[in-house]
Amino acid sequence: MAPGTPELQPPKFPSVKSLSESSALTSIPSSYTFTTDPNQHIASDPQDSIPVIDFSLLTSGNPDQRSKAIQDLHRACEEWGFFMVINHGVAESLMKGMIEACRGFFDLTEEEKGEFEGKPVLAPIRCGTSSNTSLDKILFWRDFLKVFVHPQFHSLNKPPGFSEVLLDYSQRIKMVVEELLKGISKSLGLEEWYIDKAMNMSSGLQVLVANLYPPCPQPEHAMGLPPHSDYGLLTVLTQNEVGGLQVQHQGKWFNVNLIPNSLLVNIGDHLEVLSNGKYKSVLHRVVVNRKATRLSVLITNGPSLDTVVAPAPELIDEIHPPAYFGMKFQETFTLSQTNKHHGKSILDQVRI
Repeated sequence: MAPGTPELQPPKFPSVKSLSESSALTSIPSSYTFTTDPNQHIASDPQDSIPVIDFSLLTSGNPDQRSKAIQDLHRACEEWGFFMVINHGVAESLMKGMIEACRGFFDLTEEEKGEFEGKPVLAPIRCGTSSNTSLDKILFWRDFLKVFVHPQFHSLNKPPGFSEVLLDYSQRIKMVVEELLKGISKSLGLEEWYIDKAMNMSSGLQVLVANLYPPCPQPEHAMGLPPHSDYGLLTVLTQNEVGGLQVQHQGKWFNVNLIPNSLLVNIGDHLEVLSNGKYKSVLHRVVVNRKATRLSVLITNGPSLDTVVAPAPELIDEIHPPAYFGMKFQETFTLSQTNKHHGKSILDQVRI
């Protein structure tokens, strides 16, 4: 390069999808290089399957069947913090329709998606890339869409049909979560509507999060999402057929292999606080691959924004003093969306 010639800057891409589809891409930009050690991504398949909860037994009119399902739920929450739900009543066609609707959004032009980019964290509809591009020193190989669907339903007018599918899907998931929280309340020794009432779930914050992880030319050096726990009470996930989600269990990383048409549920930080640490939120991460696009659709379920989340008084005694300070959900939600996306940093701020 001749002296005085300005150094050429690599072109900026508005999304990982557009970067991935660039014909010039043979290696990832340094801003996406998460690790130089490919072994960091290694995980194994669990010897014991991630627990499976039969939703039809949890909602059964047979007291013995329901009692056993609540015991299974207790074990799953205490030992794994993750479980698969089968026979949940959400139609397979609706689950696939929701995934395809989200794919349709990511397939919009960058100009069409642009109106939802760069919005504040409490904006009802926003999309972007990585997690927080102003804070993330290393960017994640991920594009996202976030839509608030409860207590007020928001949606997009594109692609066509998105709004109808989202309304149906989010309402079905809300019904599943309501029953799961009743079972979890019972499993903690509380009255079955305890969590619903204490967390003001009739005005609870429910958010759709769609994540797109395009093929990556150097997946061993990139990260879809780093190890983190989720805010809220329960997160409910469905995905396309491409894997990549890994969960930490007893200090080791395991691949999540979903039963077809099951819903994957994990405990959020605020359920850990409410249960006074009896049920813990669990670190999980997403790795990427060279060949296929992973698309996951989550519904996060939290209290109302003005609810103060603290350990349930019924779970506190001399042997089990409160392990967390109470904190308004809106404050922790905003922190979780504006801080670096890593570990259990939000819980660390309310731990006593």
